[in-house]
Amino acid sequence: VAYQMSSTQAMERILEIQISPEISRLRRLLYCSEWIESHALHIYLLHAPDFLGFEDSLQLARQNPEVVKKGLRLKKIGNDLMSAIGGREIHPINVRVGGFYKAPSTDDLRPFVEKLEWAVEAAEETVRWAGTLTFPDFERDYLFVSLRNGGEYPMNEGRIMASDGMDIAVDEYERFFTEEHVEHSNALHSIRNGHGAYLVGPLARYALNFDTLTPKAQAAAQNAGLERQCRNPFKSIIVRSVELLYACEEALRIVRSYAPPRPSFVSAPVKEGTGYGCTEAPRGMLFHRYTIDEKGLIRSVKIVPPTSQNQKTIEADLHEYVSRFLDKPKNQLTWECEQSIRNYDPCISCATHFLKLEIVQSG
Repeated sequence: VAYQMSSTQAMERILEIQISPEISRLRRLLYCSEWIESHALHIYLLHAPDFLGFEDSLQLARQNPEVVKKGLRLKKIGNDLMSAIGGREIHPINVRVGGFYKAPSTDDLRPFVEKLEWAVEAAEETVRWAGTLTFPDFERDYLFVSLRNGGEYPMNEGRIMASDGMDIAVDEYERFFTEEHVEHSNALHSIRNGHGAYLVGPLARYALNFDTLTPKAQAAAQNAGLERQCRNPFKSIIVRSVELLYACEEALRIVRSYAPPRPSFVSAPVKEGTGYGCTEAPRGMLFHRYTIDEKGLIRSVKIVPPTSQNQKTIEADLHEYVSRFLDKPKNQLTWECEQSIRNYDPCISCATHFLKLEIVQSG
């Protein structure tokens, strides 16, 4: 969903397409579905086992099946909603430039009211539960970067903001941010020009947009012990739970008042140009830039995913964490380093037990 939304946004800017408010709301609902399934997956199946002392979610399911069942039920609601709007649960096929190939009917979405009412309650319980977990005493002074879109929590549009006061349009991204090669890695590192590493994702969105959360989500966050900014990356599981609650509330709000957009898309003739798109994937801000020719052929592309933007910060977290806790047993330190990486939700394959930690002592 994130990649489709950023790319269609970029193409629509080239073609000067203005989508209707109804299409915009349906896209936001599609984004809510991705946040629900992704956050539920990460919280309950990828991250919770770390805090509860289990190797993986299978061990957790054997000892505490109700926790895993709740996570799977929440995830299924997100997947089912995505299928109803996007045509299938994974990699939806109904999105097109200008809108959707076919808009779901009111009857298609009406059954989700009851499901989402349950999801809101379950997500509120999730925030309370996440707030009871035990977290390492570890904070860092991040430069937060995320979209901000007026009075609504950012998902599908907005300006790019930073905690140091930066406020730019999406098409200015490449003036302020650079990807660079580093000797020790084949992964590009993104930096904020003149600053260095920065952080995108739930902690950044929460810090820069707390005031746009619903009253229920704000209260849940504060009751779970969060302040308006959170600089402990391990507490991202709480912030992700707050965003899960928000996404469930927002999806319920949109479904209750849903009316199909007519027509379901806006068309425009092909023209050459360059367009930019930027949206908030569950794991953070996602930037796209495309240049197309007069035939509509794509001549150049730049995509900067959130994990790439966080790569330098992930490595800095690991360096700082290991430096502070060298006195811990190697097995425990290895586990906690893996957990530190899972704070960022890089991807499912990276959220497994994979790390080899070598400690070289000198002097």
